[in-house]
Amino acid sequence: MKEKTQQLLNDKAWARWTALVLIASMMFFAYMFVDVMSPLKSLLDEKLHWDSATFGTYAASEYFLNVFFFFLIFAGIILDKMGIRFTGLLSASLMVIGAVIKLIGVSAWFEGTALCEWLDSWWVSFPGSAKMASLGFMIFGCGCEMAGTTVSKAIAKWFEGKEMALAMGVEMSIARLGVFAVMWISPMISGMFDQSIVAPVAFCTALLLIGLISYTVFVFMDTRLDKELVAAGKKGDDSASDEEFHISDLGKIFSSKMFWLVALLCVLYYSGIFPFQRYAPNYVQETLDVSAETAARLFSVFPILAMVLTPFLGAFLDYRGKGATMLIVGAVIMTCCHLGFALLLPVFPKVWLAVTLILVLGVSFSLVPAALWPSVPKIIDSNILGSAYCLIFWIQNIGLCLVPLLIGETLDATGGYRVPMLIFASFGVLAIVFGVWLKVLNSRHHYGLEAPNVKKNADVLEAEAESAEQ
Repeated sequence: MKEKTQQLLNDKAWARWTALVLIASMMFFAYMFVDVMSPLKSLLDEKLHWDSATFGTYAASEYFLNVFFFFLIFAGIILDKMGIRFTGLLSASLMVIGAVIKLIGVSAWFEGTALCEWLDSWWVSFPGSAKMASLGFMIFGCGCEMAGTTVSKAIAKWFEGKEMALAMGVEMSIARLGVFAVMWISPMISGMFDQSIVAPVAFCTALLLIGLISYTVFVFMDTRLDKELVAAGKKGDDSASDEEFHISDLGKIFSSKMFWLVALLCVLYYSGIFPFQRYAPNYVQETLDVSAETAARLFSVFPILAMVLTPFLGAFLDYRGKGATMLIVGAVIMTCCHLGFALLLPVFPKVWLAVTLILVLGVSFSLVPAALWPSVPKIIDSNILGSAYCLIFWIQNIGLCLVPLLIGETLDATGGYRVPMLIFASFGVLAIVFGVWLKVLNSRHHYGLEAPNVKKNADVLEAEAESAEQ
C-alpha cells in the first residue's frame, strides 16, 4: 500500500508515454517545417529566382546562429540551469517566430515592400526574399536545435531506468514521420493553390503553433512530476541541489575522449544525411526525369524503414546493447547508398533502384540515431547532460551549416549530382573510422556502449559515471 502512494507519475506507463507523444508531436511539426521547401526547389528557381547556390545558402542558414554565434552552447547552459520546461517553451516559441518571418519572406506581398528593395540592394546575387527567408530559418533553427536537445533530456528524465532507448527511438520515428508527410503534403498543397510556395509554408507554420500547445500541456505534467520527486526526497528538474550545474563542469565534457568521438561521428554522419535530404527530391527529379511532385513522393519513402525500425532497435539496445556496433553498421550502409546514388543510379535510372537505395538509406538512418543519442547519458553526468547534448548538436551544426554551401557551389560548378554524392559518401567513410575507434576505446575502458540500458542498479550506474569521468 505504501509503495502505491509513493509511485511517481513517470512510473505509470500511460503517463510517460503520453508525455512522450506530446513532446514528440512538437518535433514532428518541426521536421515538417524543416523540409517544407525541399520539394519546391524548382518552383523557387522559377518564381523567386533562387539558383542552387542560393538554395544551399538558405538551407545552411538554419544553423548559422547556432554555429557562429554559439547559440547552442548557450542553449545547453540554459537547459541545465533553467530546466526542460522553460527551455522547451522557449524553443517552441522561437520556431513559431522564425517560421512567421520565413513565411513573410517567400510571400508575393513582401516582394513589393521597401524592406525587400533594400535587401535586394546589397549582396545582389542573393535575392531579398532569400535573405528574409534565411533570417526566419536562422531563428527557427535556434529553436529547433534547442528543442532537439531539450526533448532528449526530457526523455532521459521521464524514462530513466525504464525503456529509455525505446522511447528515444519512438520519438525519432514520430519526428521522421514529418519528413514523409511533408514530401507528400508540400507539393500537394502547392498544387491546390496554383503552384504556390506560400501555402505549404503557411500550413506548416500553423502546425508549429499546435506543437507549442502540445509542449505546454507537457509542461503541466512535468510540473506535477517534479512535485512528486521533491516530496519523495529526490531532485526535480527545476529544483536546486548540491549537484546543480556549474559552467566549470563543462571541462568534464571537453576532457572526455568518448565525447569527442561521439561528436565527430555525429557531425560526419548527419552531414551525409540532412544536407542530402535538402537536395534529394531535385536529384531524383533530374536523374529519373520525373516531375517535382513525383520525385518528392519517391523520396518520401526515405524515413519509412527508419520509422518502423528505430523503436525496435531502441528496444534491442535497451535489452541487448551493441550500440557501438550499430553505429558502425549504420555508417557503412550510408556510404554504400551514397556510392549507389553517385555511380549506379545515373547509369541505370530506374525507379525501383532509386526507391531501393532510398529505403536502405532509411535503415542507416534508424541504426545510427537509435544508438547515438541513448549512448550520451552513459558517458556524461546527468547534471551536465543538457550541455553535452547541445555541444554535440553545435559540432553537428557546423557540418550542417557548411555542407549545404559546399554542395550548392559544387552543383553550380559541375552541373550534376555525381560529385556531391561522392562527397556525401566520403563523410560515411570517415564516420566508419570514428565508429571503429569508439568501439575500441569502449572495449578498453568499459563505458557500457555495448551494454544494455535498462535494469541497471545504482552501483552499476555510479561505476559507469566514474569511468566516464576518468
